[in-house]
Amino acid sequence: MLSPKYLKLHPQCVALLVLILAHSPTQADSPALTNNDSCLSSGDGYLRAHLAGDIEAHIDWPNSGTHCDGEPKPKPPGVRLSFRRAAVGSPDLLFVFGLSDVFEGQPARAIGANLTIIQQGTSHIFGTLGDSRCTVDSLTQRPLKIAHSYRIEARGFCTQPAHAVRGDGLVLVSTFDFAGVVNYEFPKE
Repeated sequence: MLSPKYLKLHPQCVALLVLILAHSPTQADSPALTNNDSCLSSGDGYLRAHLAGDIEAHIDWPNSGTHCDGEPKPKPPGVRLSFRRAAVGSPDLLFVFGLSDVFEGQPARAIGANLTIIQQGTSHIFGTLGDSRCTVDSLTQRPLKIAHSYRIEARGFCTQPAHAVRGDGLVLVSTFDFAGVVNYEFPKE
């Protein structure tokens, strides 16, 4: 449940938080990630990103130990992918990429990306609040053995930072690239 202090945020912020919290398992109701977790059964999933600002980090998460999920999103049409890793140090981050104009099995170029970064275990949430601050240069999809599931690989950058949803602060993700999974049969909102 969102506390009243979140209700003072811009309506887009509140809507984004509700979506993220609804799709993000809490530590209490999800099993802890272990090093046995992996993003793709093929062994070639990953997330790489360079963060500067309130979170300074060079992310280089290999397939092993990284959990990823992906599903279609209705407005604007596209996909939403999340990446998190077993907490082995600081910061414990969850990345959520909302990619516009991505359709089942089709490649894409120069598409908008909405990025949210959650520092788990804290109240720090940073978001671009739209897909005009980050761009995916190239995106490919390769079918997996499960019907309507694809290995999705993307490379992109952000030209403006993700701002703190509450309070002050910002994080610039100058570059990112990832390979994860998206299942187009997941329930749509």
